[in-house]
Amino acid sequence: MSRAINIRETQEHIVAACDSRSIRITSIETLVSGGTRVVLSNSADSARLATLYGKKVIDGAVRRLPLRLQRG
Repeated sequence: MSRAINIRETQEHIVAACDSRSIRITSIETLVSGGTRVVLSNSADSARLATLYGKKVIDGAVRRLPLRLQRG
C-alpha cells in the first residue's frame, strides 16, 4: 500500500484522528475535488487510516493544486 491516501474528510479531523493514534503525518493538503490528501510516514499507518475511514477513502484520480510553481 502507498503512504498517500485521499479521504473525504477535513484536514482538522484527519490530524486529530492521527494524533490520537500516534500516526505521523508527513504531508497534508486539501484537494480541489474535495477531501484531503494525506501522506503518512509508513504504509502500515496508511493501511490503519484507510481501515479507520473505510468508505470515506477516495479511490481513483483526484484534482490537486500544484505545490510548487514551475519556472519556464
